[in-house]
Amino acid sequence: MSEPPTDAQRRALRIEIAVVLAVTFGLSGYTALLRLIEAVLLGLSGQTVALNPRRSPFSLIDLGLNLAGLFQLLAWGGLALYLLWRAGDSPARIGLARFRWRADFLGGVGLALAIGLPGLALYQLARILGVNASVEPAELNDTWWRIPVLLLLSFGNGWAEEVVVVGFLLTRLRQLQVNPWVALALSSLLRGVYHLYQGFGAGLGNVAMGLVFGYAWQRTGRLWPLIVAHTLIDAVAFVGYSLLAGRLTWLQ
Repeated sequence: MSEPPTDAQRRALRIEIAVVLAVTFGLSGYTALLRLIEAVLLGLSGQTVALNPRRSPFSLIDLGLNLAGLFQLLAWGGLALYLLWRAGDSPARIGLARFRWRADFLGGVGLALAIGLPGLALYQLARILGVNASVEPAELNDTWWRIPVLLLLSFGNGWAEEVVVVGFLLTRLRQLQVNPWVALALSSLLRGVYHLYQGFGAGLGNVAMGLVFGYAWQRTGRLWPLIVAHTLIDAVAFVGYSLLAGRLTWLQ
């Protein structure tokens, strides 16, 4: 919207934001906050968070449930894109134009390195201070499909989070004429809140990630590098961490 929105348009945008977040990451944030409170009451330093635990003792049902989780993530991003498209904002306008391998992929690798290395240090510091839960690696060798599905879930997480929390939310807040810095802070806080189930360190790390990612989007208008970076970070967390945790004791 180039002109200031009318009162009716503001109301519609606010309702749309509330509904989208209620069925996606807003609800996840509420649940994560309750999990954090529970963990603090039980003793956070003694808590363990499993990375992609088994969802069923039966392999095919476990596969089906993991795929359902993947489809849900893809649908969340699709819902946000559809609502933007209906209002006249094409995917290209939020940074999902044709993928450019050099700019988008290499840019994503750079973002992943810029976030991943400091994030690992922050996680370890939070564990030392006793304000972060321990992470239990995912099982990789229990069935043939585990690693491919974990990699797909890594993309699903990157797709859903960056489309909804950056592309959709920041676009709608801009249309509501919210100050860009305030919008960036709100988006980053939301990202941090729905990771609080992993402890304070994870929450703070994701706030920092949200600030960097959101600012990069505001400056470049490209969403693909964020999705690439998020996918790589999650792939390392889900697969790389599980492969190395038994060999590098400082990761445990």
